[in-house]
Amino acid sequence: MKFTPFGIKNQEFSQSFRGYDKEEVRAYLEKLSDEIEKLTQENEKIKEERKEFKDRLFEYKKIEKNLQRSLIAAQEASGKAIEDAKKQSAVIIKEAELKRDMIIKKAEEHAEFIRKSVAELSEEKELLLARLRAMVTTQIELLEMKISDNAVKPIKERESKEDTEINIDDIVEKLI
Repeated sequence: MKFTPFGIKNQEFSQSFRGYDKEEVRAYLEKLSDEIEKLTQENEKIKEERKEFKDRLFEYKKIEKNLQRSLIAAQEASGKAIEDAKKQSAVIIKEAELKRDMIIKKAEEHAEFIRKSVAELSEEKELLLARLRAMVTTQIELLEMKISDNAVKPIKERESKEDTEINIDDIVEKLI
């Protein structure tokens, strides 16, 4: 049997010859009814608060799950971003190493080209100097032959030409 404040207030008792004092029983029942009404109201209020707290808890749990999902997604995304950055940096380093190797190879090829060019120029210089010496020697020989042909000329003319001594190395130096 469920008690309600209204049911307690309206409870009728059978009368007996030596029964309880009606007014005292009524006063007690009135107090009991008021107390139960107060407790029932508090209970209803607590039930409402409990329902609100359950609703809030449910919402908080939903928020918590969303936050957990977001956190996991952020961790996965940051992990992926870090891994992608590592891969990208490895690719950049590899490209830089390849470029470095190409630059070094080109520089070595250019240096070899310059060495060969210097050697060729040096050979050309020696060849040119040899040709110049040969030409100067030939010219000197021709001049000497002319001088010997002119031996029959008067002594004064010969003396002026004999004072002239030809130095091949001086002529080559002046030509260079």
